[in-house]
Amino acid sequence: MNITQVAKLFDLSPATLRYYESVGLFPPVNRKESGVRDYNEEDIKWVDFIKCMRDSGLTIEALIEYTSLFASGDHSLEARKQILVDEREKLIQKRKELDESISRLAVKIKDYDGKLFEREGKLKGTRVIEAKHD
Repeated sequence: MNITQVAKLFDLSPATLRYYESVGLFPPVNRKESGVRDYNEEDIKWVDFIKCMRDSGLTIEALIEYTSLFASGDHSLEARKQILVDEREKLIQKRKELDESISRLAVKIKDYDGKLFEREGKLKGTRVIEAKHD
């Protein structure tokens, strides 16, 4: 598959795929004689993995470290696992912060709705009075 096909398959841009390859998130893709990238099944598995991890919130830096450790062999299994554990903890913390923000906004919206209702009621009464005086 060429880069455009792979980009469409994963809803990425070709520039993103080139960037991921350039920073070492997956091994260099083989090229045809014309120089066009020719993604094979293994390359596509790498793109799928990287896309999945990025969609899960992993940073580029964590993925670079992860793929570097992967390339170094099975002796890095624990280190790779620890990267995933650490990234999961960061996401859990972000989720807590988001949940707190959502709760604060819900209270604010409820309060705002109550005040808005009061103000609208006052405005409606004011307009009626003003209209009678004209």
